[in-house]
Amino acid sequence: MPIREKFEDDLNKLQNRLLELGEFTNHALARAMEALETQNVELALEIMDDDTKADILEEEINDISIWLIAKQQPVAIDLRRIIAAIKIATDVERIADFAVNIAKSTIRIGTDPHVQPLDNIKQMHSIMMEMLRLSLEAFNEDDIEKAKQVADMDDQVDDLYGQTIRSFLSMNQSNPELLPQVTQLSFVCRFLERAADHCTNIAESVYYLVKGRRYDLNS
Repeated sequence: MPIREKFEDDLNKLQNRLLELGEFTNHALARAMEALETQNVELALEIMDDDTKADILEEEINDISIWLIAKQQPVAIDLRRIIAAIKIATDVERIADFAVNIAKSTIRIGTDPHVQPLDNIKQMHSIMMEMLRLSLEAFNEDDIEKAKQVADMDDQVDDLYGQTIRSFLSMNQSNPELLPQVTQLSFVCRFLERAADHCTNIAESVYYLVKGRRYDLNS
């Protein structure tokens, strides 16, 4: 196989592994929200058990990337694509960790009735899931417009986060006995807000890939 053809084959393998990690993380997040909403402790435990796959995929992505840099000595956009893939893999794996964290909060809440409807949390989750999908598509397609959409959507998550936390703080003042569950639900909000930030980081990596320079989309 010619050198360039072998390089393209390995680059595709790298990209496919990254998309596989994204699909795994997307599924984990969907299951985490289902577990929280239905208070399904067994499902939450399964999410925790499955987390090692994200770690394994991230390691594979890093190994392929290091091999490509060491053996093929890529330049220009090919090198940026490899560097972006390493950075994105770290962000996606961290998002998968947040799915595990949501599962842990679900277990801690247990079967106690929810202190209030989860509407805001579900909306934050829905927006963040769309951000993850768009950010990975943006990388796969070198699409700056989709990356920009991700950054714009982060503001929506931040607004919902602020509203929800203020509501929980008010609830703590009037009903201190609800503090344990309110604390866990506040953590869930924080996990989703941080996951959205990592999606924005992925969008920044797309800008780096296409433009050749770093942009701060979180400011």
